[in-house]
Parts: sequence; C-alpha cells; structure tokens
Amino acid sequence: MATPQTLRNLRPPAMAALPDPQQEADFQRFLRRVDDISRLVQGLSSADSAVRDAAIAETDRRLRERQGSEQSAAAADRTVINTRDPVRGSVNAEAVHTEGFLAALEKDAKERAKRRKRNERLANALKEKGNDAFRKGDYSTAAQRYTDGLQKLKDMPELYTNRAQAYLKMHEYGKAIDDCKWALKCNAKCIKAYFLMGKAHLALKHYDESRQCYQNLLQIDPQKESLFKDCMNEVNLEEKRMQEEDRAMKAFQSGKHAALSIKDLLQKLDRPDQNILYYIGGIQVLTGAVKECTEQTLFRTNNGFSIINDNEVIRRGFCAERKSTAEVDLCVSLLSLWQAVCAGNEENQRLLLTHPDVNAQLSELLCSGGVEIQKETLALIALYSDNENGRRLLVRHQDLSRWLQILVMFVNSTDARASSAMSILSDLIQEEKFKAQCRLTFSTSALPLFTQLLASAKLVDQAALAHCIGIMGNLCADAAIRVQMAECNECWQACLQLVDGCGDVGTPKYRECVFAVLGLMMNLLLESNSVIQCLAVDISGRCMSLLRDQDGRIVTRAIGVLSRILAASSLAVEEAVKGGVVKKMIKFLKAGGQTTSSYALKTLSICTRGSRQAQEEVVKSDKKFSVLLKLLDSENEMIVGNAAFCLGQCLVVPGAATSLLNSNIVMALLKHAGGDAARTSVQENAAIALGKLCVAEPRHIFQLRELNGMAILNSSMKYVHSS
Repeated sequence: MATPQTLRNLRPPAMAALPDPQQEADFQRFLRRVDDISRLVQGLSSADSAVRDAAIAETDRRLRERQGSEQSAAAADRTVINTRDPVRGSVNAEAVHTEGFLAALEKDAKERAKRRKRNERLANALKEKGNDAFRKGDYSTAAQRYTDGLQKLKDMPELYTNRAQAYLKMHEYGKAIDDCKWALKCNAKCIKAYFLMGKAHLALKHYDESRQCYQNLLQIDPQKESLFKDCMNEVNLEEKRMQEEDRAMKAFQSGKHAALSIKDLLQKLDRPDQNILYYIGGIQVLTGAVKECTEQTLFRTNNGFSIINDNEVIRRGFCAERKSTAEVDLCVSLLSLWQAVCAGNEENQRLLLTHPDVNAQLSELLCSGGVEIQKETLALIALYSDNENGRRLLVRHQDLSRWLQILVMFVNSTDARASSAMSILSDLIQEEKFKAQCRLTFSTSALPLFTQLLASAKLVDQAALAHCIGIMGNLCADAAIRVQMAECNECWQACLQLVDGCGDVGTPKYRECVFAVLGLMMNLLLESNSVIQCLAVDISGRCMSLLRDQDGRIVTRAIGVLSRILAASSLAVEEAVKGGVVKKMIKFLKAGGQTTSSYALKTLSICTRGSRQAQEEVVKSDKKFSVLLKLLDSENEMIVGNAAFCLGQCLVVPGAATSLLNSNIVMALLKHAGGDAARTSVQENAAIALGKLCVAEPRHIFQLRELNGMAILNSSMKYVHSS
C-alpha cells in the first residue's frame, strides 16, 4: 500500500523550462492535495473509530465527485443492501470502498514510482550532458540540457543549481536567482543554492541580499565558516569598491583639481613613441599626485593599470631582462607609483596582481633586479603581506613555491632589504596555502640555502638571520617541512657550528641567533630519526656547555633541548650524567621559574629512568627530596607527573625511602594517585611511587592505613609490577 511518505514524494507533471507564478501556484496546489491524501490514508488506518468513520465518509464524497453517474449507481446498490440489513450493509460498503480506494492509490503509486525511476535516469543523463558542456565553456548548451532534464524531473535540485551556475556565467543573474529559489523549494537545505544566489545578488549589487544568502548557508552548515568568511569578504570589498568609485566620480564631476589632474596625466602618459625619460618624469609626477583614495580610484577607473600593455616603451623597459640605467629608473618609478595607488586599496591591489606582466615579473624583479628595484619590489609586496586580503591575493595569483628561497636569500644583504624580506616571509607563513607550496621544493631549494646561512652566521646580517631562524622554527609546525629539516644532517651540523660560536662571538645579535637556533632544535626534536640519534651526544654536549651562559633565555632553551635529545640516546644520558647534569638540574629546580623547572624536571626524569648513577646523585643532591616534594604541590600537572615519576625512580636507592618517614610523602602521593587530574600519567606515576615507597620501607604502610589508602595502593600494584 502506498504510504503517506510515498504520496508526499509524488511530483507534478514536467513543467516548462522557465518557472512562472502560475506554475508555482500549480506546484503548491499539488503539494496540498498530496498532504490531504496523506491525512486521509492515515485516517483510514486509524485505531480511533471516529477518525476512521470520518475518513470513510470523506472517501465516499471524493469517489462520488470523481465517478459521477457510476458513483450514483453504486450508491443505489448500497441502498438496496442497506434495506435488508442496514448495519451490516453499511459496514460492507465501507470495507468495499476503503479497499477499492486503497487499491487504486497503491496502483497509482506504483505507476508513478515506475515513471519516476525512468525519468530519474533520463534526467541524470541530461545533467551529465549539461555538465560536459559546462566544462567546455558552452554555457548556453549546458543550460538547455539542464532545462531538458527538468522537463523529465521537476523536483531535482541539482538541475536547478547547475542551470543557475550556467546562467551566472552568461550574466543572466535574475534567472540564476529564480533557479536557486526553485532548488530551495525542492531542498530547503541546499547550500549550493544559497551560495549561487549570493553570487547572483552580488553581481546585481544587492549587497544585503547577498549577505543574507551567505548567512543562511552558514546556519545550515556551521562547518562552512571559512567559505562564509571568504564570501562575506567578497561582498564587503565589492560594496567598498562601488562606494569609492561613486565618490571619485562626484569629485571628478565637481571639477576638483586633484581629480582632474589624474586623468590629464594618464592621457599624457598615453602618448606613443616618446623618449623613455618623458615617461619616467610623467610617472613620477603622477605618483606625487596620488595622495588619497579618490585619486587611487580615478587611476583605476581611467585604466591606469593599462600603462604597461598600451605603451610599448614602458612595457619594454619594465619587462627587459637586462635593463639599462634609464630602464632601471623607469622600473623603480613604476613600482613607486603602484605603491601609491595600492596602499590600503584592495581593488587596486587585485587589479595590479592579476595583470599578466606584473604577475610574471614580480618574482623575477626580486631575483635579478638591481638593489633599488629589489627595495621597491619588497616595499610593494609588503603592502600585500601585512593584511589578510593581500596575502590571499598573493597566494591565489602568484606561484609562491620559490618565494621562500628568494626571500631567505636576502639575509645575505647588508641593508634594509634583509629585514624587509624577513618581515614579508613572517607574514606569509601565516597562510596554510603558502606552507603547502613551500613543501614542494623545501628540501632541494630553501633548506640548502638556509643551511649555508647558518654556517655563515658570522658573515651575514645576524639580526635578519635570527629572524629567519625563528621563521624556520615556525615553519616546522608543518609536519612535512619538519621531517625534511630533521632528516638533514648538514642542517644539524650547521646549527651546532652556530652554537659553538657563542663563546667566540659575544655580540647581542649573534646571541639572538643562538637563542633562535635552540628554539629551532627543540621543534626539530619532535621528530625521531637516525640522524638525531647519531648526533644526540654532540647536541647534548653543546647544550651542557651553554648551561653556564649569563643569558637566562639561552640557558632555559638549552635545558629544553636537553629534555628532548636525551630521550633519543642512552649514551647521551650517560655522558650528560658524567658531566654533572643532575646537580645542575637540581640547582635550576631550586631557583624556580615554571618553564625552566618544567624542562629541568623532564631532563631529570629521563636521566633517572635509565641511570643508577643519576638516581644516586638525586638522593645525594636533594636531601630528603625537598625539591621533589615541593614540586608535587605544583598546579602544573606535567610537573607533578614528572616529579612523582622521578621520585619513584630514586626510591630504589638504599635508604631513600627511610629518609622520608617523617614527611608527608604518603599523603601527597595518595592525593595524586586517587585524584582526578586530566593527565592519567599523574595518577599512574603517583601510584607507582607510592607502591615503591611502601615496598622499600614497609613502615610507610602504617601511615597509609591510617589514611585509608590501602585500596589505592592495591590498585597501584599492577603499575609497580609492570614497571
């Protein structure tokens, strides 16, 4: 039998290609009839006799209206039956009518389902033909194929949204909006319909309507927040562009000198076959005339960006591979002009970056241009990199795969280019797409150059090098880049060479390089590989030598490197213990400082885990474990967990547990073993230490019993055995 849901899915006959108000009214009436029949079928199946009787009566009425004279004859037959046995005859008639009506509905539903399945196949085939035409750029044919599909299947939202997309390409924005509305009638949560409708409204300058479409999109799927932000940004920029152009036009029409001069100067620059010096002078005067947004906008609306392609002398000078002195001056003048017209003007930035010649030449100007050209190019790029919209334009319209290498190369400079390049690079690494492009050639281009710079630290701009090292450390947040760098033996050797120079070169700038390279090493030690294992002794040795440094920041980072490198090699642990690492870490733990304490305690934990000598030195250096007991009261769970772990390792030393008899160690460990710390290692390490304490010195069991802690101790024994 056809269910209410089946009936609800029935659709009207194929509609015309272009929806109109009458068709929509028909569509809505049909859906209301489907709802009526659904309620009627539910009534016939109801357990409530009153509801069922009302449904039967309604069925009779509809059958009489539909069958006319035949219905009257059937009614006469029922009347005869009723005269013999009114009650029974009525029941039989109701049953006959109910069964007949349901049978008719079921037959009709099956036929409709069969037709729908056939139409779905035809509609999908036509959709694929439309998609193929769309991919080929034949949008008119694509729209017709989608229309043909809709004649087969009226309620297929994909056909409406695909046709809307074709209409957008043909600039038929009203039709695109209508199709999106039809798609939403078929599927109220159709994200693509809201997205395309937003695009169409934007093209028609309906900014508020466009924003509302994107708001609806985000409400349907909050995961589309990135897309939402991009779309809203596009609307805001377009609205801003139109407002700027309206103000500029009013300024021009009012006869303001500054506005009129822009057009006049551009017309003079448009004169062909003038001496190159004529154009240089004109560009410089034009640059001086651009002072506000109005002049920037008039430059754009008067085709200022066409200077290159419309003037052969300017184009040839800008694009020349080897430039004469005059051509260098021309290029510098153009770059200065573009800075003036693009500063704070997103639309001008977009137009400049999408100009074919500028797009192609930008990286070349950075690589092969003279000093002045490079300075002006860096200044221009900085206009883009210091804001989110500009960075997105760079990522979208430039191949940035070489830019990491190009910008790092400026560390060799001895002027402002070095700091400018590093500032740009620091901005660019905020973009995930830039980091994705960096992965492609990192190991073959940027990494060898960076390694060379590390090895030449005494010869390059050390302030820029420190900035560059910090940037590389941030890039290591990308796992693929980190793996490539961590596997580079030459890079590690260069880092160690730079650290070695700390004693010889005591300048503040060089020490900044050492500080930065220690941070880079910490990030690289998130990886584990054979190169790191082989260099572990050398790395830990360099860090041990830095523990005497007067700069507390360098000392802290040296301990941080130790806390990670010692885990890679037991031989490195042995050498560090021989070098007095335990006493040094106890000293730093006594001095306090959360970051330093965290690193020092981790270092101590690694050493005591694998070295009996380290365990004995902790017991000797930290009388009655006063330092470790104090750390057990820390609010930092990692410090508490490592303190409990280190304590547990040291309790195997004879007499260590006995020295704690008059302390509150049992209560402290019991609190953490039965606590609710987010890190399970805190409970486990505390429980293990508690178990080892009682095994090493049974007298602690009395205090444990007084605190009702035996249950926790029993549960902790599995950790003791497994350890």
